[in-house]
Amino acid sequence: MQLKWLEDFIVLAQERSFTRAAELRHVTHPAFGRRIRALEAWAGTPLVEHGGGSPLKLTPAGDAFLETAEQLTRTLTQSREELQALAGRHARSVTLATGRTLARTVVADWLMRVRAMLSGGELHIMTSSLAETVQALQQGDADFAVLFHHPALVVPLDARQYTHVTLASDRLVPLSQALSSGEPRYAFNEQVPTPYVAYERSLALGRLVEDHLAHHPAAPKLRRLMECDSPDAHHEYVLKGLGMSWLPWSLAHEDVKAGRLARAGDKRMDIRFDVRVYRPKRKLTPFAEAMWSQLASRE
Repeated sequence: MQLKWLEDFIVLAQERSFTRAAELRHVTHPAFGRRIRALEAWAGTPLVEHGGGSPLKLTPAGDAFLETAEQLTRTLTQSREELQALAGRHARSVTLATGRTLARTVVADWLMRVRAMLSGGELHIMTSSLAETVQALQQGDADFAVLFHHPALVVPLDARQYTHVTLASDRLVPLSQALSSGEPRYAFNEQVPTPYVAYERSLALGRLVEDHLAHHPAAPKLRRLMECDSPDAHHEYVLKGLGMSWLPWSLAHEDVKAGRLARAGDKRMDIRFDVRVYRPKRKLTPFAEAMWSQLASRE
């Protein structure tokens, strides 16, 4: 028995898809399938209905085992952290997982407010994709996860095991390089498609923009120039006049104020979202609990 087999099975039960679960666990589909079969061999009975169509179904034994797997995973993770705390390795440290854009904007602003508290411990910040950030929290590799919140984004964190507070609100704004007149170099036009720098669809920001364009009745005509997974690069490309893009207001507002960027579309084209901090409901280290108390008091 390996802990990762239990974690694989839990994700599979949540996603009901071998393909999606393998992606979230960052392994190939064949390797993921072998790990599930190894768990079934250990259990001595099938846990999922193989070849039963989509969405995948658990067998009665799988349904019964799911709660046990979740409890074992929580217990083992908690035991590991308690042992580390007893050894004094993490008693005064906190690990925060988030995305690259949030680390530069919302998290940076929050750190300025709590920098006095940081003198009493050590903060480790991990940046990765939305799926990897959630996984870090689920596997106990992070105490907190700072994530985008929007109806278009699915965050698979069970409310029975995790809680959250809202850290900030932000919005994606359609922006272009500003001309000397203050007008945008690229503005939405009903006749001519606007040159557009797109996010990769795997990014949270990419999903927000794609959902917005798919459902907004006044979605503009766009000419997709390029796709990039770095919001910082988007910011630079728009500043250089390569095209327009939806940029986080927290990242771009100073350039708008200075006249370097201008709106490509009106406020109806803005995409509003919240930023939430998630944590497990189990008890954390004293330093992490003190930091959480500070977060919760500002909600």
